[in-house]
Amino acid sequence: MIPIRHTLPRRTEPIVNRALVITNVLIFAGMLILGPQTEVLINTFGFIPRRLLNPAMYGVDRFQATVTLITSLFLHGGIVHLLGNMIYLWVFGGPIEDALGHVRYFFFFIVCGVVGSLVHTMFFPASPIPSIGASGSIAGVLGAFLVLRPRARIVTLFPLVVYWAMAETRALVFLPIWFAMQFFNGFLSLAAAGAQQAVGVAWWAHIGGFLFGACVGLTVRMLRHDSTRDTT
Repeated sequence: MIPIRHTLPRRTEPIVNRALVITNVLIFAGMLILGPQTEVLINTFGFIPRRLLNPAMYGVDRFQATVTLITSLFLHGGIVHLLGNMIYLWVFGGPIEDALGHVRYFFFFIVCGVVGSLVHTMFFPASPIPSIGASGSIAGVLGAFLVLRPRARIVTLFPLVVYWAMAETRALVFLPIWFAMQFFNGFLSLAAAGAQQAVGVAWWAHIGGFLFGACVGLTVRMLRHDSTRDTT
């Protein structure tokens, strides 16, 4: 399923969301220019669970290992990886920025990514493979969207056998299906032989980010309800 757009009216300009998309694209363009040196960049600024838990093993200090929880969010491993993430961020990020405000949305984006990476580390603490991409952050955006805008309609492309079909789907349908796919793949990654060393997609970062984002969305929704109740 590929989301194209939502049908919600725009109340404010999603300047932070646009800046995040542009930043990710520009950094990816820089990675292409680096050529063979890109691998060094990924190994340095990508998030490695084993390095976070044992920084001395990699010849770095605790701060250097921890900061990769953030830097890794802005690196992508290929054009498909980048486009897949940025399409979802572009479609779903604006309404969440509108709900949280510009500054809080930026920090929400970062924290969702950090939480996702920490959940990934809980399941794969010995993984030496760099984890990169904004997927955990974007999963948090999707979780918040599900709670705050469940009735929103998402114009979606569906791949069929010989052609693509387009239809409007409620967020209440689209996003749980997306989450179920992450959850299923997450359990498959746990069941795979040698998963500690061979995990390639950080499915549990997606799951952790989504659940954290949903909790934030639920908190915002409850606070709004209390505020409305107090003023009536």
